[in-house]
Amino acid sequence: MKNFMAVFTGSATSEARAQWDRLDEQERKRRQAAGMKAWQEWMVRHESVLVEGGGPLGKTKRISREGIADTRNNLAAYVLVRADSHQAAAQLFEGHPHFSIFPGDAVEVMECLPVPKG
Repeated sequence: MKNFMAVFTGSATSEARAQWDRLDEQERKRRQAAGMKAWQEWMVRHESVLVEGGGPLGKTKRISREGIADTRNNLAAYVLVRADSHQAAAQLFEGHPHFSIFPGDAVEVMECLPVPKG
């Protein structure tokens, strides 16, 4: 089995986010509670393939030759899973609460490759 990193993406300017923001506070809280319950159920259902439970991601700093600067990206959270193939890893996230309940955009899955030997 191979390890895969899944990153949850979301945009503050997406239509899904705009619809979420238009909900009244009571409905938003109800959906948030339902989403967290569904997310926790997803974690339990996939417990046997979780390598690292991950979590939400905070503000981003970009480090380059020019130095350190604040920046923004669409990364919202991450998790590490184990699967037999890239396709099998991707299928774990079909219908995930990140985008089926919450206003997230998508989940992107990539294989964690070994470090090349020098």
